[in-house]
Amino acid sequence: MRAAFSFLGRGSWLASRDPRVPILAGVFFVIGVSQLRDSRQLALVVLLALAYYATAGIPWRAVRLRWAYLLLVISFFAFFNTLISGGRTSTFANAETHVLITIPPFGAQISAEGLSLMVSQILRFAGIAAISFPMAYAIAPGDFGVALRRLGIGDRFAIMVDLTIRFIPTLASEFGETIDAQRVRGYDPVARKGGPITRLRRMAPVFVPVTVGSVAGAEDTIDAMDLRGFGSGRRTWLRELRFTGLDVLVIGAFVAFAVIATILNVTGNTSHYLLPFLVPD
Repeated sequence: MRAAFSFLGRGSWLASRDPRVPILAGVFFVIGVSQLRDSRQLALVVLLALAYYATAGIPWRAVRLRWAYLLLVISFFAFFNTLISGGRTSTFANAETHVLITIPPFGAQISAEGLSLMVSQILRFAGIAAISFPMAYAIAPGDFGVALRRLGIGDRFAIMVDLTIRFIPTLASEFGETIDAQRVRGYDPVARKGGPITRLRRMAPVFVPVTVGSVAGAEDTIDAMDLRGFGSGRRTWLRELRFTGLDVLVIGAFVAFAVIATILNVTGNTSHYLLPFLVPD
């Protein structure tokens, strides 16, 4: 069985666009936002990214846990970077830092500069997440491979990426089916009994069949593709893709954003911004 991410954006404005639009939008957005450092500029970019995200029509209830987990991970690593650097990086490398808290026993410092850098990092990656979610949930599962191929990527790589994207939901589906099968047989591998080690040992009868099933499924896919002559010649695709004027306009907007961000970076107009309310009087 080959599963795919849920098509949560079905029927939305963005889902009705050419599937190459979200892909190209994500590429040019990453190129642009990775060059911005000023948290004020990044805040504006995040607002625009959220407006774009809203056009995907992804139900909040379906992705709120994913958003919470993602923001938690982003915040954790941004804060960890703040502890390590103490704010003495990039624009603030040679500047006098405004230390707010010193954490014993290692003497790690939390400074106004470090927190300002942390805010910039959180905004940057939050914007990337807002652009990336539509790539997963607003592109029809069967359109991702053909979209990559129409962007000039080779057949082998397009199919490889398409199968890789399907691997995670396929693995999750097989994991759930295996747990259900164990429960039918009177064994509950996720029962909340015992300590962490006991729970981990209880999952062993699940990990083995899931791993074996994944390997067997991969071999079945390889055999199916070989029997159909994949890789023996030029591949044809049934799905036809054509850009509309609106598609070109959306892509042009993201290209313009990447160009503007590059100009700001080259001219030195996007340095890290020290948040004034963090500086002690």
